[in-house]
Amino acid sequence: MPHCPAILVAAPASGQGKTTVAAALARLHARAGRRVRAFKCGPDFLDPHWLALATGQPVHNLDLWMTGEDDARARLHEAATQADLIVVEGVMGLFDGEPSAADLAQRFGLPVLAVIDASAMAGTFGALAFGLRHFRPGLPWAGVLANRVGSERHAQMLREALADDQAQFLGAVMREAAFTLPERHLGLTVAAELPDALARLDAAADALSCTPLGRTEGEALARWSVAFAAPAAVPAPAPLLAGKTVAIARDAAFCFIYPANLDTLRALGAELFFFSPLANEMLPACDAVWLPGGYPELHADALASATRTRDGLRAHAASGRPVWAECGGMMPLFDHIVSSDGHAAATWGLLPGRAVMQKRLAALGPQRLPLPGGALRGHTFHYSRCETPLEPARCTEAARGGAGEAVYRVGSVQASYFHAWFPSSPQAAASLFLEGGAA
Repeated sequence: MPHCPAILVAAPASGQGKTTVAAALARLHARAGRRVRAFKCGPDFLDPHWLALATGQPVHNLDLWMTGEDDARARLHEAATQADLIVVEGVMGLFDGEPSAADLAQRFGLPVLAVIDASAMAGTFGALAFGLRHFRPGLPWAGVLANRVGSERHAQMLREALADDQAQFLGAVMREAAFTLPERHLGLTVAAELPDALARLDAAADALSCTPLGRTEGEALARWSVAFAAPAAVPAPAPLLAGKTVAIARDAAFCFIYPANLDTLRALGAELFFFSPLANEMLPACDAVWLPGGYPELHADALASATRTRDGLRAHAASGRPVWAECGGMMPLFDHIVSSDGHAAATWGLLPGRAVMQKRLAALGPQRLPLPGGALRGHTFHYSRCETPLEPARCTEAARGGAGEAVYRVGSVQASYFHAWFPSSPQAAASLFLEGGAA
């Protein structure tokens, strides 16, 4: 059973600086020559971009519902056989969600580092730290880090607020614009869009190096050592896509891609080709197309001008070959994308209607899509709504109750706000890319 230092970076709420600290910790140790593997708790496409930049390695998601315990166990076990440090970034607040980051920490024995935005508090810092540590008996614990601290005196007040438990204080990170990670409506800005992204991470790593977390010698990491049990053997999926080519949109408008989904398509036997609608690239010769989510609303006018991509998709669909479009990948398939201020961009017209941006979140939560080949698990998270005369061909099921998401179908084109986690059912995933599949 491999042992490896591991830590889960959590917080009392969103917006406390989890991603900055997790990525900085990973970057700090990677710069020291250590092999670092990072994971993201929960369904998320944006934070993993920063963790991947910090580690130079693919970042997979761990979620006891969406990806499942067996999948999470297998990924952590594999990482433990190769890495010197495993960093897992939590999701929302430590105990938020079903399952929560705390559930993941307890299931796999991951020590929790609590990051608290202390910018507007002093003594209350101690109460928050105490509550996070003791709210659930048996929670593995690493300590607490004060974030966005105003001064050395402020840091001392925060340490003193821990009273007789000051040993758990793992330092203070000062408020500093140099390593602030910018945000937009769906979350953090994608790291690849910022020319100074790595410089921001280096600045954050430098700040962390001045705390007890900055100790990079092996003895310092040994206190976080975790034993990772081997997973049960899982048979390889049948090569249902052998001999098939799948063209995948990938650029700044279509960047919400789980690396595990690509691995699953390859394991099914597919050959993958990537193209950029933003660059108006021709659709590669292929048997099926995947349009993943992203930020088409930020690039609506450019996508409206992507006539070569549009015409290629129309010809592909007219020939009866499959198209699977998820969330942002679905939006330009409509006749128009309408911004929140009313600007309408005429898009590709493979689906009747329009996608209209909202100023508030329209849907969020785990979802399940039953298909003839099995059930795909995933999630929904979007700020737009569809206005279309189409009736849903089927609907997802919300895991926690509430409304599911429509799956629209016109000929061989299938589209939904649902983001699928392909490893949850490789057979069902394959059906999305086969002619006549998932009917």
